[in-house]
Amino acid sequence: MPGQQHEVNFRFLAQPTDVNFGGKVHGGMVMKWIDQAGYACAVAWSGAYCVTASISGIQFVAPILIGDLVTVKARLIHTGRSSMHMAVDVLAQDLRKDEQRLATSCVMVFVALDSPDGKPTQVPAWEPRTEAERRLQEQARKLMDMSKDMASLVHERADDGA
Repeated sequence: MPGQQHEVNFRFLAQPTDVNFGGKVHGGMVMKWIDQAGYACAVAWSGAYCVTASISGIQFVAPILIGDLVTVKARLIHTGRSSMHMAVDVLAQDLRKDEQRLATSCVMVFVALDSPDGKPTQVPAWEPRTEAERRLQEQARKLMDMSKDMASLVHERADDGA
């Protein structure tokens, strides 16, 4: 039911097919997991097909190793008319130890569409309930402002023929 589920968690083991030549999970695989969890959260909230509009501030903080238990947490932190901002954290845990570490973090924006090739459609409004959620919503707003500034710079550069 739209407007109900605002958080999604994926859990699985990092596998040998996920690693790069250095023996650690490669960034492209982590980004795939982030996109999948963000998409699931966006669809669960909106009840509509969604597309990724942007990923901001991605930080690869610590490596993920083969056999680590990986948790990808996507949670809604802001809604616009048809857009949803998700904070996504990727956590890794060596199952032989009782400590989880932050591996990657970012903020994503999804847009809900009325069909796979359709127009943006309205999403239920989300309101933060805790102080932590209010801080995350403020982070989303700051990233929106930064994204607008970056878009202006890209357009200026394109206009200059660069």
